[in-house]
Amino acid sequence: MKKLVILTGAGMSAESGISTFRDSGGLWDQYPVEQVATPEGYAADPKLVIDFYNTRRKELQNVKPNRGHELIAELEKDFDVTVITQNVDNLHERAGSHHVIHLHGELTKVTSSREPNNPKYIKTLKPEEWEVKMGDLAGDGSQLRPFIVWFGEAVPMIETAIGYAEQADIFVIIGTSLNVYPAAGLLYYVPADVPVYLIDPKEVAIASGRKVHVIRKGASEGMEELKNMLLKEQG
Repeated sequence: MKKLVILTGAGMSAESGISTFRDSGGLWDQYPVEQVATPEGYAADPKLVIDFYNTRRKELQNVKPNRGHELIAELEKDFDVTVITQNVDNLHERAGSHHVIHLHGELTKVTSSREPNNPKYIKTLKPEEWEVKMGDLAGDGSQLRPFIVWFGEAVPMIETAIGYAEQADIFVIIGTSLNVYPAAGLLYYVPADVPVYLIDPKEVAIASGRKVHVIRKGASEGMEELKNMLLKEQG
C-alpha cells in the first residue's frame, strides 16, 4: 500500500463552519493573537485565554466534518494514510481518519500549565466538560490550560511529522497558506521524486523548483477530484 501523507490547514475545516484565524473577519480580527495564543498572553490574563478556548470548544460541538474530511478517511481503503494537521479540531477523527498527527495541539484536550507536554497531565474532555474554569487543576496542581501549541512554543510533534513526510509516496497539501513554520517546512522533507498535490481555492506560494499539481478548488470539491485521480492512477 502506498503511503499517502496529507497536510491540512484551516481551509480544510472552513467548509464545516469553523472560523479561520487569518482570513478577513477571522478570529485574529476579533482577538489579537498576542492575547489568546501566546504564553505571555496566558500569563497576563489566563481567564481570558481559557474562556476563548472554552468558546471554541463549545462551537466545535455544533459543527460536523465536511465531505473533504470524509473523502480523506475513505482513502484508507486504498492507501496507508497519515494526516498531519495544523488544525486543533477533531473533525478528521470524527470523519473516520485513524492516523492523525496534530501539530498545534487539540482543542478537546487540556493539560498542565507547568508541563504542558507531559502525557501524565494531558486529559481529554468529554463533550459536556467543554467549560474549563479558573481553579480547575491538572495532576501537578497547576491550572488546567488548553492543550494548544501557542506562538513561541516548541512544536513537539514536528519530528514525527517530518519522519512521515520523508517516507511519503504521495504528498497532499489542503487549505494551508504555507506561512506558518515549522509546518510549512514539511514540504522540504518530501523526496524529490514524490508527486505533490495542492488543493486550495486561493493561490499559494510554493518553494521554487518543486513541481506541484494544483487543484484550485475548496477542500471537498478538490478532494473529490484528487480521489478520482489517485484511484485511476492506482489502476
